[in-house]
Amino acid sequence: MQVTVETTSSLERRLTVGVPAEQVDGEVVNRLKKAAKNVRLPGFRPGKVPMKVMHQRFGANVRQEVLGEVVSQSFREAVMQEKLRPAGEPVFEPKAVEQGKDIQYVATFEIFPEVEFNDMAGVEIERPIAEVTEGDLDQLIRSFCEQQGTWPEVDRAAKLEDKVVIDYTGTRDGESFDGGSADGQELSLGSGSMIPGFEDGIVGMKPGEEQTLQLTFPEDYHNDDLKGAAVEFVVTLNAVKELVPAPVDDELFSKYGVEGGDEKKFRAEIEANMNRELANVVQSKVKQQVMDAVVSAHDGLELPQGLIDQEITALRQQMFQQFGGAGQQDMDLNSLLPDTMFEENAVRRVRLGLLLSEFVTRHNLKADADKVRAEIEALAATYDKPEEVIEYYYSNQEQLSAVESKVVEDMIVDKLLEDATITEKACDYQEAVSR
Repeated sequence: MQVTVETTSSLERRLTVGVPAEQVDGEVVNRLKKAAKNVRLPGFRPGKVPMKVMHQRFGANVRQEVLGEVVSQSFREAVMQEKLRPAGEPVFEPKAVEQGKDIQYVATFEIFPEVEFNDMAGVEIERPIAEVTEGDLDQLIRSFCEQQGTWPEVDRAAKLEDKVVIDYTGTRDGESFDGGSADGQELSLGSGSMIPGFEDGIVGMKPGEEQTLQLTFPEDYHNDDLKGAAVEFVVTLNAVKELVPAPVDDELFSKYGVEGGDEKKFRAEIEANMNRELANVVQSKVKQQVMDAVVSAHDGLELPQGLIDQEITALRQQMFQQFGGAGQQDMDLNSLLPDTMFEENAVRRVRLGLLLSEFVTRHNLKADADKVRAEIEALAATYDKPEEVIEYYYSNQEQLSAVESKVVEDMIVDKLLEDATITEKACDYQEAVSR
């Protein structure tokens, strides 16, 4: 096998590979001989089809199959011989593929860049410091009670945080417009779901009353025809509903996963969950800062465009699936979700992936079995039967690998933090867990 390498750019390589004709032609003959033992053709006894006929009937397809395998195998051998690390799939260009003559093709591809991990000493990291207080616990339980509450109708004037049932008709210069009217619509006052002034205009109205609101659409409204438009809404208030929070009782405990306990047990369980969330969010925020610092310190690293393109495709597909696109394969995702939507995130992910891979190799980091076990046990602790969850993770290689990857990432962060300057910032629980 003859191999020549041409450097066409800092990361692109053009590989010309020559393969002896007998390597291809000999394999074609071998496969046709094997096939001849079982092939059945009219006019020939089984196993007695002449090779000439086999070549005429099947030679072209078999040769194409062998060529594909030879090109693939020889390419792998060539890049190993030349000590090249392809990043992404190569583009093959045949130069000579005639039967009886040596095979020659050109493979153009990008290689992985040489990654030098810069010194991260002195990186400044801010770590939130907070604790769960009784007030935080009370606030969350109040939120649970409100979520499970009821909304009975009341005979009084509407106020903020009520729900109202309304009919309304909107006009512009005396003419109705699309989306400007509705009957029996339920609206939460103070939600900001309507244009400015609409919900405020309903506050103080009583069931059965009608109100005319003179309003103006915002200049940044999503409908170009209505941007900055002066309009009139005639609103009829049909009903006012007031929230009655659910009581703190066994039924509420059960809905949030606490069975056979009293309020003390319920509060203890909720507090434990809040502390887990707090620890996870703080860890996530510190990790995000470390990763941002890594990316920022290596913004000059040249990246293979092929890897970026692959990442863009993956991100596009994730978004498509997230918004219910499964099964709609005939849609043109490239026009619906163009590359520009994902390019910045894709570049970051490729850069970070290359850098973390280099860091792992440099420090020979591997997922520590004890840390993997601790991570799985922490995940399982939130379930009713943690032993079954632990068994599930260890019996499912995909899930186990995901946990191992997280553990390695945490090990990377811990090692980078050794040289960082960490500032602790005292804050309350709500501020700490805000994303």
